Amino acid sequence: MTRRVWLDLETFNEKPIQHGTYAYAETAEVTIATYAFDDEDPVYAWDVTARSLMPDDLSEAFADPDCEVVAHNAPFDRTVLRQGNLKIDIPIERWRCTMAQALAHSLPGKLESLGAILGVHEDKRKLAEGKNLVQLFCKPRPKNSKLRRATRLTHPVEWQRFLEYAKQDIVSMREIARKMPVWNYRNEELALWHLDQRINDRGVCIDVELVEAAVRTVNREQKRLKEEVQEATGFDREAETGVESAGQRDKLLRYILEAYGVALPDLQASTLERRVNDPDLPPEARALIAMRMSASTTSTTKYKSLSRGVSSDGRLRGLLQFCGAMRTGRWAGRLFQPQNLPRPVLEAIARWFGVEVKDLTDEMFGEYIDFVVLAIKADALDLIADEVMAHCSNLIRSTIIAPPAVALCVADLANIEGRVAAWLAGEAWKVQAFRDYDAGLGPDLYKLAYAKSFKIDPSEVSKTGRQIGKVQELMLQYEGGVGAFVTGSETYGIDLEEMARTAYGSLPTNERHEAEGFLSWAQEQGRSTFGLSDEAFVTCDTFKRLWRGAHPNITSLWPELKTAFTLAVENPGRTIDVRGLKFRCDGAWLRIRLPSGRCLCYPQPRVHGGGKISYMGVNQYTRKWQRLFTYGGKLFENIVQAIARDVLREGMFAAEAEGYEVVLTVHDEIIAEAPNTDDYSGEKLAEIMARLPAWAPGLPLAAAGYTTYRYRKEL
Repeated sequence: MTRRVWLDLETFNEKPIQHGTYAYAETAEVTIATYAFDDEDPVYAWDVTARSLMPDDLSEAFADPDCEVVAHNAPFDRTVLRQGNLKIDIPIERWRCTMAQALAHSLPGKLESLGAILGVHEDKRKLAEGKNLVQLFCKPRPKNSKLRRATRLTHPVEWQRFLEYAKQDIVSMREIARKMPVWNYRNEELALWHLDQRINDRGVCIDVELVEAAVRTVNREQKRLKEEVQEATGFDREAETGVESAGQRDKLLRYILEAYGVALPDLQASTLERRVNDPDLPPEARALIAMRMSASTTSTTKYKSLSRGVSSDGRLRGLLQFCGAMRTGRWAGRLFQPQNLPRPVLEAIARWFGVEVKDLTDEMFGEYIDFVVLAIKADALDLIADEVMAHCSNLIRSTIIAPPAVALCVADLANIEGRVAAWLAGEAWKVQAFRDYDAGLGPDLYKLAYAKSFKIDPSEVSKTGRQIGKVQELMLQYEGGVGAFVTGSETYGIDLEEMARTAYGSLPTNERHEAEGFLSWAQEQGRSTFGLSDEAFVTCDTFKRLWRGAHPNITSLWPELKTAFTLAVENPGRTIDVRGLKFRCDGAWLRIRLPSGRCLCYPQPRVHGGGKISYMGVNQYTRKWQRLFTYGGKLFENIVQAIARDVLREGMFAAEAEGYEVVLTVHDEIIAEAPNTDDYSGEKLAEIMARLPAWAPGLPLAAAGYTTYRYRKEL
């Protein structure tokens, strides 16, 4: 049996942990280390503030190459141990993380949440007291306090309780680890977590000069917008007239209504984008709406996150959370959220060049990025350009740069979800269409989807049309309908009303009549029509029907997956096979074994009356652990995205083996650093990513890549 040491660290630092683990660790002081050996040994507490010399048993464990080190949220303990006052570097391969193990099995990451879910008894009173003790000893005292730091000398009674509290995490951690499965935290997945740790350790090189200049630019623009709103609304604090800033939502809504007779339901971006171009809107009201849109560009706050989180060597680390997207195993972003970077505001770029959006080229985009970077660094962007916030937002991605003598190689799996969906469902014509496109013999599948809907040749499809086709492909393949169209249109900036005006006249009669009947039924039942006109609703629903008619194998797989889920729950211990997938329910877990060998996990599954199915999970909106209902299309989405992630996993391993150092992954994209020589490039990285995994014969895989010194997405 492998020897284990269970470890938990308590620390003190003036710097907030919210700035990121790596920035925090540079100045962190380990004050207490609690530890225990194997599964039954007692828990010990090393008070580092009282005894600087490490206990012999702990020192021997750290030095033993065959001893595993287990922690909850191990990236924190590992980084602080290495960079803080103790300066102990234990090889990554020896670490294990119970939080990563939980996330890999669709459980929440917090220790107290896991304890409650897995039935590990915890004294809630002691837990509350423990949080108060952490607040007392791990953070500086309030600025108005004469005592800047509480210690074992200033608070000896509380410190003794803190030592006992610190031990409890080890007790909970061991019991939680004993109750959790290990299916997805061993072999390739454990190796992937170790690679994830190396990627987080590397971090990305940041253009710190650009970040600092962008912070100054955004601050000046926010101040200017505030002054403009005050002037435009006649703000007077004493007289209580006007609006002080664009951030005062209710006051601004009321002012626009009273001054211009314009009633806005809210100040959400989608609402403002629809109204700002309304030709009937008074110019003064349009100007206020434009000010609100600029002032509420939250993406620019990412510059402050970058500035706070960057380490002293100019690299930003800790950007990825392993299995942060709990159901599928994809990564989630941390700090400045690289998984949620804003799409370029193409309209602002087009106005910069004085052209239409459809006429923009990748070369123009690169020229634009380079010029705006120089303008921001010179503190001159707000002097030479309008739409300052939009331009700053467009440059967030470009703060990631290549270090000297290093190339930034970027590669992206092409339409991976669509390819996996067609391959898994056996949609033969579509698999062949992907192969034809890759061979240069057929159209892009997003363009093909649009062309079929609008009855035009794929070669005539514009970039905007391709985006509509992308919404169709990504949203409809998961059993989505009109609501999915609305969600997709918001994500990709598509005007559904304009789309309907263009397409309605060419809709096939039968499908349109069916959609009109569905609209009438929805209205009679009081169902939401998502604020769409009848024409737009019918157009979206007709597109849904046409898409499903063209994809019989995908459409038939949705109910098959739901049936397999139901049968597995009703027949524990029996394996249900569905098109290369294996459903099985054992104890409190339903597993779906993927072609890669990894499992999707659904804790505490249940079959309800009326054919409904559910499981326990974290609600993505409330963040609470609760029962979640699902359906065939949602299961299909989970499965497809999980397989896409596993394809990416293989590409990451292969890239590392061939000398590329992965520094970030964003969705289905790899960003890697490599020597700036002809032996390495984004195109060659794409070839590596497009190699077919042994477990996915016949999958029509493709990737595209480019080499850059400043990270940006192609248009």
